[in-house]
Formats: sequence, C-alpha cells, structure tokens
Amino acid sequence: MKTGEIVLGALAPHPPHLVYAENPPQNEPRAECGWETLRWAYDGLRASVRAAKPEVIVLMSPHWRTYVGFHFLGLPHFKGLSVDPIFPNLFRYQYDLKVDVPLAEAICQATAQKGLAAKMMRNPDYRIDYGTIVSCHMINPAWDIPIVGISSHAVSAYFNFDVMETTMKTLAEATREAIAKSGQRVAVIASNSLSHRHFTTESDVPEDMSREHIYHHGQYLWDMKMIELMRQGRAQEVLDLMTDFTEQATAETDSGALSWLLHTLNVPTSPAKIHGYGSVIGTGNAVVEWKGVAL
Repeated sequence: MKTGEIVLGALAPHPPHLVYAENPPQNEPRAECGWETLRWAYDGLRASVRAAKPEVIVLMSPHWRTYVGFHFLGLPHFKGLSVDPIFPNLFRYQYDLKVDVPLAEAICQATAQKGLAAKMMRNPDYRIDYGTIVSCHMINPAWDIPIVGISSHAVSAYFNFDVMETTMKTLAEATREAIAKSGQRVAVIASNSLSHRHFTTESDVPEDMSREHIYHHGQYLWDMKMIELMRQGRAQEVLDLMTDFTEQATAETDSGALSWLLHTLNVPTSPAKIHGYGSVIGTGNAVVEWKGVAL
C-alpha cells in the first residue's frame, strides 16, 4: 500500500463577504462586486489546488468550537442551509458536501491514542459552520473533493497559549500519521483570518469598498510581520510569535488552526506563496500557500 502525502497546505480565511461578492448559485443574497483583491487571491489558490489534485481536503475551522476535545465530521454526506448569525443579509448558503469518513475516523483514532479527547460527530441534522463552508467554497467551488472537518478545541481560551501549541502539535502528529496510512493525496487547510478586530456597524451597501480598510494600523503592522516571516520560510518564528500576535492583534489564530497547519506541514522552512492580503470589515486576511510534504 502506498504512503499518503500532503500535497499542499494553505491558510484560507473565511469572511462570508467573499462568497456573497461572488454570487454563486448556492447563496441567496446578490452583490454588485467587492473584496476583489482577496477573491482574486483565491483564484490563485484554486489553481494550485487543482494542479495538486488532492483526493481529500482536511480543514480546521474556528467556528466549529467544541468545549471537550476535537470533533470530526462523521457522516458521508451533509446537506442544508447555513445562515451566518452576524451577516444573515450576506450569507444564506445551501451546502451539499461529502466527507471522507474513513480518513476522519483514522485521524480521530490517532488523536485519541495520543491522549487527546476526540469524538466523531454523527448527527445528521448538524448544521455545518460557515467557516468550513466559506473556505471550502473559495478553495473548491465545484465541491467535487470530499472533506474532513475538524473542530477547534480552543484551548487557548480554556487554558493558555502554551497548552494550545502543545495540543495542536499533538493533533498535527495524529493528522500526519493518519494521512500517511491512508495512502491518499491530501490538502490541509487552516480556515482563519489574521488580525480580527472588526467594525461594529455596516454601511448601507456592504460591498462599498470606499468604506473598507484595516481596523487599526497596529493590526496591519502585526499582519505584515507574520506574512513576511511566512514569505521567508520562517514558520518556526511565526509559531514563536503566535502568543503575542494573537493577543495584540486580536487575531483569529486563537483557534489554533494556523498552529495546527504549520505543525502538520512539519514547520516548513521553504517560502510560502502569498496569493494576496486584504481587509474585510476591518479584519486582516491573507491567502497563503505552502508546498506539500512527504510523509
């Protein structure tokens, strides 16, 4: 049996505004335009994903937050309506997705064997979180690649950042082991923004780009620092700075998704490809790609 491989890793932020601006048939609200820099960045990542030909996409979302351990989507098919609780005027999306249950079960089992709480989520009525849906749509709008969805057990909130880093490293080891045994070609995705302080009011026309900018210059400086380290292949320094970055930039990295991704990629030393950076309601978002790794 052949050994599985990670063919690509990516940071894929999930503002629902990006789906809204694309006007896909699955989403009810209609937009005129908007957030082109990030949407065009996703065009580049989509091309890379198609070229890498993954058989499965493994993704962690900050918006599937579980209080006890990590949960994994555990049914082969989920279908329903996802409505963003903050932006129901922008995101009312009919999703229809497939899950690679055997790989999800393998990662879950490997996670439990390493001493972390892990459970399969087999409720057929579970509503898939919008973070998972937005990132998967923006990466692969055809939805023709099955996924493995992983919840974010936000140990940074329940314990501290040191516990989060240790936990995410352990989860990453379990993820790699399961992928290797699967024999499959897999893309691994962290679905999160960078700086994440956002506006509390919305303009009358949400896609009015004259109103769009980063919330605070300090957030922008932090985002640029982290992106520059990624560009230089200095992922270990990204991890070393994760605590300060998350606290000072109010970053969505508090979910642990980016830490999990970098550890799953064996802390890459090759330069990341930055497809683009842009602001959505004041938050900083980067679409970033790393090369795959042999397992």
